[in-house]
Amino acid sequence: MTGFALGAEQEEWCGQLRALAADRLRPLADKGEPGRVNRPLLAALGELGLLERVFTSGALELCLLRESLAYGCTEAETALALQGLGAHPVLASGTPEQRSRWLPEVRAGRAVAAFALSEPGAGSDAAALALEAVRDTGGGADRDGGGWRLSGEKCWISNAPEADFYTVFARTGEGPAAKGVSAFLVPADRPGLSGEPLDMLSPHPIGRLSFDGVPVGPQDLLGEPGRGFRVAMDTLNRFRPSVGAFAVGMARAALDATLAYTAARRAFGGVLGDLQAVGHRVAEMATRTEAARLLVYAAAGAYDAGSPDVPRRSAMAKLLATETAQYVVDHAVQLHGAVALQRGHLLEHLYREVRAPRIYEGASEVQRTIIAKELYR
Repeated sequence: MTGFALGAEQEEWCGQLRALAADRLRPLADKGEPGRVNRPLLAALGELGLLERVFTSGALELCLLRESLAYGCTEAETALALQGLGAHPVLASGTPEQRSRWLPEVRAGRAVAAFALSEPGAGSDAAALALEAVRDTGGGADRDGGGWRLSGEKCWISNAPEADFYTVFARTGEGPAAKGVSAFLVPADRPGLSGEPLDMLSPHPIGRLSFDGVPVGPQDLLGEPGRGFRVAMDTLNRFRPSVGAFAVGMARAALDATLAYTAARRAFGGVLGDLQAVGHRVAEMATRTEAARLLVYAAAGAYDAGSPDVPRRSAMAKLLATETAQYVVDHAVQLHGAVALQRGHLLEHLYREVRAPRIYEGASEVQRTIIAKELYR
């Protein structure tokens, strides 16, 4: 890839993914129950080798994968991304035993992963989390002693309460704020762990988790005690550009639908696309989408190159791409008119899907704060 265009092989792969999403994955997504984990869809992603790609791809390839799946089936894209988000800390910071137990199951689509960072009082301000890990001298999950008991709540956790394991961030107290957070791998069947679904604008499950003295031991740690916030930020820095890619995929789908509709819809003695106001609107939608796409690819390329400015680039990519997708989908709905508001219409679906990415994995305001801090560093 140059700085401005994909190579022929990359373009061909993206085209194959878009077709696969529409022909193979879309029918499975349509059979799923809103707000529930679609395990047949996950199994298909595993069978097709796409979940494996989440863990073996560089950041750019992950962006191309997410963008292409989002174009044809947002549910498949989200299911794939949540597996990566929940299990990447295991890949990056887990023990050999944790990796061998869980990663093959995640890659096959048999085990559902979840990333449990947010809390009722700690969403955008992730360093303010309050889930407490108290030393358990009686042993807890660690038969040799030296474990912890987790007490508190997590909220707005994707795939909860249906996940098979959770990457959980808790305050172990080695230092103030972010310096006193540790990461744990917590299987869903651990005593004291319960959850309930939340009724939200989302096609996948989002829930609340309650920790009532949940036992965890040193063997459940992901990385070192007190270094859990770094585990979280490393995961988010990897996935933020690809959240932007998800948004770009939705924007491109909305743009293509608008081009087709305005080129055929007759009104005022011609077609809508002949009207200057419409043509200019579509031109703006296309320009913003292309700018977002290039910024996402640049951020992914910086991550793959080990660039020191990854936090800034990742934040810029997520910010611009998610805000752009909101703009493009909204204007696509406006140009389609009432037809786009019918249940089941592509744009009705995208209109519901496009809002959440401006909030999760760091709201737009958080991304602006990150960018400003990096610029003034």
